[in-house]
Amino acid sequence: MKRFQLIVLLGSICLSLAALAGQAQEKREYVIVVHGGAGAMSGLEQNAELSAHYYAALDSALDAGAAVLDRGGKGEEAVLAVLRYFESNPLFNAGIGATCTAAGTFELDASIMRGQDLSAGAVAGLKHVKHPIEAAYRVMTQSEHVMMAGEGAEQFAREHGLDMVDDNLYFATPKTLKWVEQLKRESKKNGTVGCVVLDKAGNLTAGTSTGGMFKKKWGRIGDSPVIGAGTYADNASCAVSCTGHGEYFIRHAVAYNLCARYKYLNEPVEQAADYIIHQELNAEAGNGGLIAVDKEGHIAMPFNSGGMFRGYLYKEASTGAVHRQVGIGKNMRP
Repeated sequence: MKRFQLIVLLGSICLSLAALAGQAQEKREYVIVVHGGAGAMSGLEQNAELSAHYYAALDSALDAGAAVLDRGGKGEEAVLAVLRYFESNPLFNAGIGATCTAAGTFELDASIMRGQDLSAGAVAGLKHVKHPIEAAYRVMTQSEHVMMAGEGAEQFAREHGLDMVDDNLYFATPKTLKWVEQLKRESKKNGTVGCVVLDKAGNLTAGTSTGGMFKKKWGRIGDSPVIGAGTYADNASCAVSCTGHGEYFIRHAVAYNLCARYKYLNEPVEQAADYIIHQELNAEAGNGGLIAVDKEGHIAMPFNSGGMFRGYLYKEASTGAVHRQVGIGKNMRP
């Protein structure tokens, strides 16, 4: 009798494990993950009114990407839609709302990468291009290069008919103008915006855009436009977009590092991301986080700072059910 009960129990456990495995492997029609920068945000969730604005913005960014994918668009088109939205929203350090340099000007960087064929495009030090992510996309699709910077990148953007702004102060807001006037000793609005997508065709795309580091000097460029540091996508592994102290993310080649750990060490994307953010970067005092999605649709969103604006949306292939969540602090909003 005891032996029979044991067999029944083992059978039940096996069935339960099989069910869990089936749930874990539920195919996702598409996945979108976004971030709006990481930093000292520990008190933001206590400000219900302001945090509600950020929640709404993250939701709107996810909606922009989902609208593209629902009508059959490619992952790179969804990434462009998301980052164009972020670049148009003054809440974030990208496009309008960018932080200022030590000279009181605005310099913007962006990059995008296609996992299907490892094509990539990046721009740095832009002062008059309205949507830097569009310029990065054109570098990827309409040039033989990967990165362009400064006046050359702006000339390239003009020749390809991108929206330009005459006055560099277009990127300022009342808050950033105050920074220009006073050049405060420190700013909490350092970060980037980013998006990673697994589309219906199974292709991965990653994109990142930033207004840079507050009071940066001498043409400093962070990780956001550096392929392999702030952005990387490979259909054989993951799509990754980073945010944080760019010098450390460059030194650790964080975006590529994550894909390599997944691909060559067979680490789950969440495990690989947690190790890099909480072990490698903490050892070097690298502050920030990342978002990632792997080729199976699994998601990672770790950070080691006070908070990170982030969110995800995915659609189940079998039922069409949509799941979404956005958050700022350690606990995601239900």
